[in-house]
Amino acid sequence: MLKDLFNILLPHISIAGFIILQLVLSMALSPRFYRYARLVSAIGISLSIILLSTVQTEPQYFAFRDSLMSDSYTLLFDFLILVCGFFTALLSRNHIRTIKANAYTFQAVLLCGIFGAMNIISANDFLTLFVSIEILSFSTYFLIASAKGYYSKEASFKYLLTSAVSTGVFLFGVSYLYGITGSLNLSVIYERIMIQEPSIMYSISAIMIVLGIISKLALFPFANWVIDVYKGAETSVLAFLSTIPKLAIFGIVCRLLVFPLSNSFELTFVLVAASLITAFWANIYAIRENNVKAILACSTAANSSYVMFAASLVSVYNLSTVIFYLLCYVMMNISVFAFLNICSDRHDMNVKSFKGLFYNNHGLVGAYAFSILGLAGIPVTSGFIAKIYLFTAIASSGLIFVPFLLILLILMVVALYYYLKILMPLFEKCDKNVEVTLLKPVFSQKFVLVITAIITLLIGIYPEKIIELCRFIAYNI
Repeated sequence: MLKDLFNILLPHISIAGFIILQLVLSMALSPRFYRYARLVSAIGISLSIILLSTVQTEPQYFAFRDSLMSDSYTLLFDFLILVCGFFTALLSRNHIRTIKANAYTFQAVLLCGIFGAMNIISANDFLTLFVSIEILSFSTYFLIASAKGYYSKEASFKYLLTSAVSTGVFLFGVSYLYGITGSLNLSVIYERIMIQEPSIMYSISAIMIVLGIISKLALFPFANWVIDVYKGAETSVLAFLSTIPKLAIFGIVCRLLVFPLSNSFELTFVLVAASLITAFWANIYAIRENNVKAILACSTAANSSYVMFAASLVSVYNLSTVIFYLLCYVMMNISVFAFLNICSDRHDMNVKSFKGLFYNNHGLVGAYAFSILGLAGIPVTSGFIAKIYLFTAIASSGLIFVPFLLILLILMVVALYYYLKILMPLFEKCDKNVEVTLLKPVFSQKFVLVITAIITLLIGIYPEKIIELCRFIAYNI
């Protein structure tokens, strides 16, 4: 047991220790020391990133009676989750200034979300997976509701209701799968379904499990929460919400599709249908929106649908494209929300309120615009490479999926309209009697915005090494 702790759980233990530390500091320190809350989180996350080097991965390591596992696949996702968590902690400066007395509690909840996400990736049985998903979910409820005002509370409640329904669907699916196989362990289930004839009950349970999990991805039929939540939540929380749950859920869904749920042919078509419906809804809805947060909510749902489409067509090549796409996507998303975090006190998030910002803020707007172009899939960005790689994988999965791919391509062209709707006001000339805002970000905000934009550029120019890494990890899952 002690060996397992040192071989697999040191990064998790570090996060758990800093959660407790944040809670102790919230009771022991005066509210005037709120500035140090995000520093404590940043130190804890940095320590966990360092401790990833202690995790045993080759070929695979199972711990605590096979309830947890680690390999190169879990290691990469843990690293991405921690990096996104580090950036989110840095971006929380403005928010903790408004909730001074609760700054340490907010950071503790943020670390709880990271802890839950890491455990989702490492889970090797459905009981561990369920508990980990609930840790992430409850953290998300409180993070969304942490902003002042009615809208954040309403958004949190809608997210809670949607998650409650999806959790029920997930547990029904797990109960049916347990009845079929007699086990909750993913490895044991995989071994047993490989020697059994696929049954309709197995397919129903597989569909219910995956549909229950993907509610966090804003995919049909659980996509109704995303617009209200994005409008009501604070920008640093959105940086968390648009990256860390996505990494955790896609990470475990891909593992489920490759192993315990791989014998359901029907599941593939259900996920393809859900992806297409979500892509159509999100891209069409975004056209009539003028709120930047709402447009980015639609963008999140649309990008999740593209990734899920590729992931559902299970193959090693497709899995490598999913990993690469997620890596590029989270960096672009963090960059976009870093800019909105800088602007949050000065704009109502209507696209027109950003008019003319470029002329007094060349560097900041340039980095933001580059990341938006990346989300749109414009050449020289990592988003372009990711989309080309993803669609190549879908096209090579079989002729039957080519018509669906053409639909996605048409919807991506439609998506260019709303991405340009975000960008165009930034470069418009203001009236002479209107003073253009001069943004004054602190170092941490500029750091996150610039670093993520540079990563988006570098991967767009030279993606070969990252693609090789993603292929290696996909082949060794």
